[in-house]
Amino acid sequence: MATVQGGTKGVLLVVDVQVGVMSDAWDSGRIIKNVARAVERARAEGVPVVWVQHSDEELIYQSPQWQWVPELMPAKGEELIHKKFNSAFEQTELAEALAGLGATHVILAGASTNWCIRATAYGALDRGYDLTLVEDAHSTGTMELENGTKIEASNIIDELNVCMTWVTYPGRTNGTATADKVDFATPGGGQ
Repeated sequence: MATVQGGTKGVLLVVDVQVGVMSDAWDSGRIIKNVARAVERARAEGVPVVWVQHSDEELIYQSPQWQWVPELMPAKGEELIHKKFNSAFEQTELAEALAGLGATHVILAGASTNWCIRATAYGALDRGYDLTLVEDAHSTGTMELENGTKIEASNIIDELNVCMTWVTYPGRTNGTATADKVDFATPGGGQ
């Protein structure tokens, strides 16, 4: 059983908004603007922003594709976490960084919806954090399965947004809100 994190200290977690990830993401220009809006609002309200950056055999560390998209850059003093697995919690210092910030509420934005955002969302809930998924600030690419079936990116995004409003964990609050309406102090939704 998870230890529920008490309080309402929000932290914005920006996951994998990197050149190589966003190049194939659905509606990436709008999504990047919405992530930037969430970052701008968090900074203006004094909410810590934690950045998570992925690398693996396809997204090579320090390569041009590994870099942040030009519209988004960590500010001096903001936490930066490097990861190699879908969940930003797996074999990283994220839990320690969140503890150091006193975080109890993770506000989540970034990519890719069906891999790293989903795994990190459930990872946060599993570890006792409240969660708000920024519903208009995460994206992925369309999936084409071997049998010819296509799962459209917009459907993957919609499905996770619905999941994050319906899933329940004892003692935790979760939900979704837009980048313009997310309330960094109130878990699970907007103002």
